[in-house]
Amino acid sequence: MNSRTRIKICGLREPAHVEAAVQAGADALGFVFYAKSVRAVTLEQARALVELLPPFVTPVGLFVNADPSEIEAALRAIPQLLLQFHGDEPPADCERWGRPYLRALAVRPETDLLDCARRHPHAQALLLDAPVEGYGGGGKVFDWSLLKPSANSPVVLSGGLSADNVADGIRRVRPWAVDVSSGVEQTRGVKSPDLIRRFCAAVRAADAALSHSDRITTP
Repeated sequence: MNSRTRIKICGLREPAHVEAAVQAGADALGFVFYAKSVRAVTLEQARALVELLPPFVTPVGLFVNADPSEIEAALRAIPQLLLQFHGDEPPADCERWGRPYLRALAVRPETDLLDCARRHPHAQALLLDAPVEGYGGGGKVFDWSLLKPSANSPVVLSGGLSADNVADGIRRVRPWAVDVSSGVEQTRGVKSPDLIRRFCAAVRAADAALSHSDRITTP
């Protein structure tokens, strides 16, 4: 079992929201480099926001079928950036950078996590989201029962999470990390510091409940 669920807050655009996420205990913050998204940031904006991060909080850059020159520019500007591929990128395009990354997947009944893990050997984790039209997350929960316990790659549970349902997701899926964006927004694309704090607190409460349960059931 993963004793501490990592927390990723995605789609950040404002310094106050970055600071709220850091203070609430987020492990990673996501910055969207996809111009069609309402949460998109420029490279200059992202670099200024990343400068606010303390050590051991990871910046994540979300890309959707980006030109390699865009990714190269982002890595030059933010060397510690963890890449997240959320488009149709084939494994070779994800692996070409020679560094760990997150591979986003839309989970459907036919999704084979084991096969995806084999095709992405250097992925730090598979980020599991609900199917949507187009690209990116749709703020919807997918059928968690589609996930098989035998999947041997770390997973990031995403898709429609909020403070109200993240504990159930952690209990049922036991992910390595959880990822939230719209679930901590007061209006579309605008984060709420209070919702960020509530989400992080709900994750920590879920971890504590699972740890207590495991101590009781372990002979």
